[in-house]
This record gives sequence, C-alpha cells and structure tokens, in this order.
Amino acid sequence: MSGSMLFKGSPGNTAPWQTTDALPRTPEGNGARVDHIVVLGLVPPSARVLDIGCGDGSLLALLRDRRSIDGRGIELSRDGVNACLARGLSVIQGDADTDLENYPDDAFDVVVLSQTIQATRNPRIVLEHLLRIGRQVIISFPNFGHWRVRSELALRGRMPVTEIMPDAWWETPNIHHCTIRDFVGLCRLIGARIEHATALDASGRPMRFSMPWWVWNLFGAQGVFLLRRRAD
Repeated sequence: MSGSMLFKGSPGNTAPWQTTDALPRTPEGNGARVDHIVVLGLVPPSARVLDIGCGDGSLLALLRDRRSIDGRGIELSRDGVNACLARGLSVIQGDADTDLENYPDDAFDVVVLSQTIQATRNPRIVLEHLLRIGRQVIISFPNFGHWRVRSELALRGRMPVTEIMPDAWWETPNIHHCTIRDFVGLCRLIGARIEHATALDASGRPMRFSMPWWVWNLFGAQGVFLLRRRAD
C-alpha cells in the first residue's frame, strides 16, 4: 500500500459516535450494532474466534448465532464477564496488556479487537500478540485524524471533545490516540499484511475506495482492518 491507501467499503459499516453503546443498530442484525455486522462479514463460518475486550458479549453472541463459531472472550470488567456468562458464552476476566502472552501461537482462526487498541498501554505489543495468536486479526478504532478532532485543537486550542472523543482529557480511557495513517504505519513496521480495510465516515457510511489516502485520514471517523501475519 504505497502512494494511496485503498479502503474497500461494504454495506452496513459504521463509525464511532458518543460511545460504543450509541453506535447505530440495524434491523438486518436483529438490532445488532452496525459495526458488529461488518465484523460478521469478515469472520468465516465455524471459525475459532477470540474477542478481546468483548464487553457484554453481543458480538460473540452474534457470531455464535450467525456463523456457528467456537468463540472465546476476554473482558476486563466483572460486569461484562457476568453479562457474557448470562448469554452462555465462554468468557474470562483478563487484560489485553498483560494476559495475551499466555496464549499459544495460532490458537485461533480470528482474533477481534474492537475499538480498544487506543486504550491499551502498549498497542504495538498487543498487536504483535494478536498476530501471533490468530491467523487473522480484525481491528477497529476511532480515527483521531478526523477533521472534527483537528478543528478542536486548531481553532479552540483544547483537547477535543467530539462525537469521536466524548470524554474530557482527564477521564478519557484513550491513552494512545492514532490516526488511520498512523495505524497503517504500525502495520508496516511490524510486518502485518493488510488484507482488507474499510474507512467509515461520521454517518457510518463506507467511503469511496477511489479516494486518495489523505481523504480517509481527514474524513474517516473509524477504520476497520483485517490483518494477517506475514510469512517468515
């Protein structure tokens, strides 16, 4: 991927609004979050899936019901773990920054990290573990290069509080802000192959793949990437 970044849009994609709970939902997925429908389209049937930071288990349950996956989850909050167990899901309490090293190589067909990488303490190490643990990795994250974020800094001289970044600087869980361009750079640095990438605007629509990379970095509210470890 040089010169310009190619992002392939697919129907039903979304972008982060105020919180993950506020992400739009679609009748197509029986009320599922639209970004979960994007992930659904990237996961093959009967795959072994690890969902890191799985929250209340809504994505795992969707994949179980629609893709018949063998799913496992890691969730930091006890409330989230309890909600997953109530759905009949196999989820343990754990931390992506400290617990991924305990998983063996190629333990899963797909590893999912949804809107979480910017909240980890060591994003590069986490991503390297994901690529080691899973044959494919699906990652989504808010794009902090979005024009709303830039305008807050440039015009108001303050850390942005926008639809993408809803929390004040002293309470935000996001500790490693990155842009779409930054993430592509990290993928190149660690040798991750980008098999599919989707840029989504603030209305949740996939952006046209014929646009140059700087358009996605400026107007894309979210990036969704399907990665694979490069062969040694």
